[in-house]
Amino acid sequence: MTSPAETDRPAPTPPAPAAPVVGFDLDMTLVDSSEGIAATLRATLAEAGVHVGAADVWPYAGMPLELIVAGLAPGTSPERVEQLAARYRELYPSLGVPGVRAYPGAAAALAAPAAHGGRSVVVSAKHTPNVHRVLASAGLDGAVRPEDVAGDLFAERKGERLAEAGATAYVGDHPGDVRAARVAGAVAVGVTTGAHDAAALREAGADVVLDGLDAFPAWLASHAAALAAASADGGEGGAPAPR
Repeated sequence: MTSPAETDRPAPTPPAPAAPVVGFDLDMTLVDSSEGIAATLRATLAEAGVHVGAADVWPYAGMPLELIVAGLAPGTSPERVEQLAARYRELYPSLGVPGVRAYPGAAAALAAPAAHGGRSVVVSAKHTPNVHRVLASAGLDGAVRPEDVAGDLFAERKGERLAEAGATAYVGDHPGDVRAARVAGAVAVGVTTGAHDAAALREAGADVVLDGLDAFPAWLASHAAALAAASADGGEGGAPAPR
């Protein structure tokens, strides 16, 4: 029979992970998808009589589709926004996917955690089937397991998925990605390949800001060493972020 003192004890904290599990955002982090997104939005909104250019779309990079549509077509009813978002998702495979290109260093960044005994996961706001299409089109699908790809998530909801995956770091271009890392208890790594510069990402709380993914493997080596040291010391939670 368990005594009251025993039931009041807090659950033991799991040990620090010894190997890195790194989450990556997709759009404007792993791939430059700006042209395809803009083309699909222009076509979608034109069907509703709304005409936008690429410059109108850029400030919304990294946000959930429904928020982008609502922002570009102010005054549109929520029901119509949902309809336009569904139409966008129909058009994206033909209008958006072909123009996607991987950023320099993207393939090496996705492969880097495995060299330290870990793995990569991709967690995106993009519709999940289109995440898989984009990764395949950009030649990046071989670096991440299909079950480690998740879409239709933003900010804190990304963080919940990252926590489930045991992520030790999350790499993204948007302040919402920083929030996701915080929810997951992971190191927030910002990249300046999207619409937000280093100052904006640091203000959002990023632990590390990189100019691009070419710099990621070197940073990861420090992160992996810190994780291994914390695990060997019997530390609790994640390791401090190498800055």
